[in-house]
Amino acid sequence: MTLDIPNLKDFDQRLRDEAHEEPTLEVPQGEPTKHTQIIAIYGKGGIGKSFTLANLSCMMAEMGKRVLLIGCDPKSDTTSLLFAGKACPTIIETSTRKKLAGEEVKIGDVCYKRNGVFAMELGGPEVGRGCGGRGIIHGFELLEKLGFHDWDFDYVLLDFLGDVVCGGFGLPIARDMAQKVILVGSNDLQSLYVANNVCSAVEYFRKMGGNVGVAGLVINKDDGTGEAQAFADAVQIPVLATIPANEDLRKKSANYQIVGTAESQWGQLFAGLAEAVGIAPPVRPTPLDQDGLLALFDSKDTGGDVVLEPATDADMRGKHAVAKKSLEVVYDDA
Repeated sequence: MTLDIPNLKDFDQRLRDEAHEEPTLEVPQGEPTKHTQIIAIYGKGGIGKSFTLANLSCMMAEMGKRVLLIGCDPKSDTTSLLFAGKACPTIIETSTRKKLAGEEVKIGDVCYKRNGVFAMELGGPEVGRGCGGRGIIHGFELLEKLGFHDWDFDYVLLDFLGDVVCGGFGLPIARDMAQKVILVGSNDLQSLYVANNVCSAVEYFRKMGGNVGVAGLVINKDDGTGEAQAFADAVQIPVLATIPANEDLRKKSANYQIVGTAESQWGQLFAGLAEAVGIAPPVRPTPLDQDGLLALFDSKDTGGDVVLEPATDADMRGKHAVAKKSLEVVYDDA
């Protein structure tokens, strides 16, 4: 889908200018309605957040729930999967285009629906053209102007990139925008490192008086080695679902096919996840330190047996190192 941009040069400059503007509104911190569950999903890039959320949202809608899916990852891959690969106009670009044309953004400009799921993408700047986290803040400001607090949904699902730690990506946790967080990880060190980082953020803001908790972990691409389950046990959060490493799932995801439906062989799995997500309470995790995280894995796979060897001044100087006379006072034997 291409955008009808009146003046590409002006549009590009407006994106740059907007990325450097300070937010003018408070980010919404309350619930849009009393019964709405706002849930943020976090995980390492490529771990399957968007796959999980797109299929979870479809299953929830099939079960009679009203669901709003908001993509908060600059890659915009959440709605791409939901809409069979078609790009959804993002809130940030649409807002910029409308401002240039002197028009107001309407719901129909940014929100689309399929299979009973309502979905939108916040979007983000291109590389080198602004801060993605600040773009997210501006996106949520616009959602408030559009009436976010008055919308009637059972679930609002937010797809956030877990490996980025700047302010915008931490909004749901830092400002109590969500009631609970879902983590997506697999049996690899890097994805669990990200999951542990998010647990640390939740714990930090709980100490600061926040209320967001972790609902649990979805183990994706599970190969049966058990590290993700061990992580969940160690940080004291439940496993909400285990999605196997399966060629059929991989192909369907790559081809933008939804499997979160009763018509799919994977429907029961996602129905179970939908039930678990709905009832899971937000718990306070106990994040691990680096050594504790490494201990979940066999040391021969992670290098966990490495001992830190301090460098010396001679090491740093290399060929320029010269011996210096010691200033130490040596006393003759009495």
